Amino acid sequence: MAETKKTAVVAGGGQNLGEHISWRLAQEGYHVVVADLQGSRAEAVAEKIANQTGSKTLGIGFDATVEDEVAYVMETAANTFGSLDLLVYNAGVARSAKIDHFPTKDWQMALDVNLTGYFYCAREASKIMIKQNSGNIIQINSKSGKVGSKHNVAYSASKFGGVGLTQSLALDLAEHNIRVNAIMPGNLLSSPMFQSLIPSYAKKLGIKESEVEQVYIDKVPLRRGCTYEDVANAVVFYSSDKAAYMTGQSINVTGGQVMF
Repeated sequence: MAETKKTAVVAGGGQNLGEHISWRLAQEGYHVVVADLQGSRAEAVAEKIANQTGSKTLGIGFDATVEDEVAYVMETAANTFGSLDLLVYNAGVARSAKIDHFPTKDWQMALDVNLTGYFYCAREASKIMIKQNSGNIIQINSKSGKVGSKHNVAYSASKFGGVGLTQSLALDLAEHNIRVNAIMPGNLLSSPMFQSLIPSYAKKLGIKESEVEQVYIDKVPLRRGCTYEDVANAVVFYSSDKAAYMTGQSINVTGGQVMF
């Protein structure tokens, strides 16, 4: 394990991709604060990571759309471990429906979690990072933040907003030695989020549910879906000094499906 002793907060770190990122950052030597809407999951993941890696961890339940709870997480991370060096914003939701039947509540939820939650977390983390004159913020975005997504208007709109927010944060924070980037994964075919959307995808494509994954694989030049480790590798690189001259970027991890 690396010897760096920095502190990372992973918002939405209690399961699936967020859990994997939390585990990987601990392996890289970070003290990891696992923050998740499901507090019991966050605590369990933090304990598991600590037992497996020997890294100091902390699990906290919080709602990324509630300002006071966000501030508490960032302040607790810095007070517990002495600094706040990396924020990974991984919280996200997706609901799928054609525009003429898209519920307002699902639209608002996507904006609240995918965009406003990112804003809150970045704002509160930046208050600490500015005092340190150092830090790193990474949003886990999506390829749908660069190309529109049929029957996913709210998800795609909120992710496009995340790109603009990332670029604006990078401009605000560059003078404080804080870098901000977004990572744009391709289709995480094994993730619960993608799996939950398979029925609606089958309907919009006019195919059987069992055929959906292959259709999405066929869209990718490298001929496979995106994995949690693909995303974690990008997080590790862009949070490291090897990416010291990169900020305000939206980095594709799409197997060539999106190239700009």
